Amino acid sequence: MSNICFIAHRGYSSRYVMNTEEAFIAAVKHGSGGIETDVRVTKDGVLVLSHDDAIKFEDGSTLVVEDSTYEELTRKPLRNPFTNNKIYICTYERYLEICRDGNVICFIEFKGRFSDEMINKAFNMAKEIYSLDMCEMQSGSYDNLLRTRKAFPELKIMITAGRDCPWEVLERCVKDGFDLDMDYRGITDEIIDLFRSNGLKVALWTANSKEGLDFCVSKNPEFIESDVFASELGE
Repeated sequence: MSNICFIAHRGYSSRYVMNTEEAFIAAVKHGSGGIETDVRVTKDGVLVLSHDDAIKFEDGSTLVVEDSTYEELTRKPLRNPFTNNKIYICTYERYLEICRDGNVICFIEFKGRFSDEMINKAFNMAKEIYSLDMCEMQSGSYDNLLRTRKAFPELKIMITAGRDCPWEVLERCVKDGFDLDMDYRGITDEIIDLFRSNGLKVALWTANSKEGLDFCVSKNPEFIESDVFASELGE
C-alpha cells in the first residue's frame, strides 16, 4: 500500500463532524496523505465547506448555504454527535491553511454550479495560501470541470463519478485530460486501463470497511478515500 495515497474523506469524518476544522486537523495528525472536502458558496460569496446544501445546527435548526450569509451561518454551533466541543462551519480558506501546515494533498470538490468568479476566487486563494501543485479540483458537473480547466490550465482536475458513470463520459474525461474519482463499487480493470494508458490518475471512494479497503488496494489506484483510518479496520 506504500504507493497509494490515502485521502481523508471530508477529514477524519468517522470520529469528527465532517468538513470541519476538527476533522481536518485530526486527519493531519493521524498521518493522512491528503484531505477531501466539499465547497459551497454562501449568499454573500464566502467559500465554506459542507457536503449537504443545508447546514444542521446544535439546536436542530437548518439553513441552506446558498440562501444564507456567512454571518448567519456562524451564529450557532453545528450539530456535533462526536465531541463536547462547540464547532462552527469551516471556511475554505481555513481548510487550505490546515492542508498547507500539514503538507497534505487537497481534494477540492465543488458542490453545485460555480460561477467563473468563484472558480477564480477559489484557486487564486489556493495559490496564495498553499500551492496549486498540491490541489486537485473535483466536481460531478462537467461544466465546472471545463471552465476550471480554461481558467487554470495547470491545475489537476478530476471528475467525481458514481458507480454507473456512462462509458462515453469516461472516454470524454480521458479526451479532456481529467483524472477519475469513482465510487469503488463501479470500478473495473477496463476503466483503470483506460485512464492509466492515457497518463491519468485514478482515485476510489469511499472505502469504509475492511472488504472495501482490500478491494480498493487490489486495484492499486493512485488514491483511496476513506472516512476511517486503516488501523480502525485491522490493517
